[in-house]
Amino acid sequence: MIPLIYHASYSKLALPAAHQFPSTKYRYLYDYLLQQGIAKPSQFIAPEKVTPQYLSQLHCASYVDSFITGTIDAKALRRIGFPWSDALVERTLYSVGGTALTCSQAITHGCALHLSGGYHHAHHDFGSGYCIFNDLALAALNSLQHDNIETVLIFDCDVHQGDGTATISQGMPQIISCSIHCQENFPARKQRSDYDIELARGTGDKAYLETVSQTLSYLIRLHKPDLIIYDAGVDIHNDDRLGHLAISDDGIYARDTLVIQQAKSAEIPIACVIGGGYSKETQLLNHRHSQLFIAAKTIWKS
Repeated sequence: MIPLIYHASYSKLALPAAHQFPSTKYRYLYDYLLQQGIAKPSQFIAPEKVTPQYLSQLHCASYVDSFITGTIDAKALRRIGFPWSDALVERTLYSVGGTALTCSQAITHGCALHLSGGYHHAHHDFGSGYCIFNDLALAALNSLQHDNIETVLIFDCDVHQGDGTATISQGMPQIISCSIHCQENFPARKQRSDYDIELARGTGDKAYLETVSQTLSYLIRLHKPDLIIYDAGVDIHNDDRLGHLAISDDGIYARDTLVIQQAKSAEIPIACVIGGGYSKETQLLNHRHSQLFIAAKTIWKS
């Protein structure tokens, strides 16, 4: 069975009623996957919290300490977008640990999925856009310690550019960063990934899927990665509040299917995180995120 990574702390974050970050979606997705028979309880594995030492491999030690101790200044918190709390620290440390565990499980089993992750706007010494520490880059670096893992591809299909991943992995040739994103979207000031594929506002299923398929195929042929970390953000959806692309439910399923299938066909382990997705309609958001899990289950017959 495909390992699924989840911790209850992911949704234990009290936010103001008008806050647009859907902090409860992780718990709702967990329940939805079980209720719909997409997942079994035995598939779920809980991660451990990461340590400050783990975070400081790629993040400024003083930034790590200020966040964990609650001494981070108000301006930095505004850039992140969350009020500080003990629950935010717990959730963050477990979620970063969850992506590391997802990679480890993928290396062992071929495929693993995380019911969180994708915090690609976190830079070396500051957080941004609801992202505090860059779980993707940290997990990629950590994965390089495994036997036979020499190159990791971060394949980011969230609608927003992975600007933090771009800056934090610069000068690290063993980590290949690729971001396929909407050009007219956050962040306004883009950074340089190894590969940036910018899509016009309103791009639909056909052009989008061709771009994803051709890009991933090219990167696999060129770099021959030993692990793919896939950010399967569903904020590409045409009804997403923060998206600006025009991808349908079927388009999301087709994207997740082709990414996982290409990885499997090339015999490359793939670790998937759910990334962004913003909607007030819980069931609709559950359905969009669940396409990743349905695709993986179908391909891996698990």
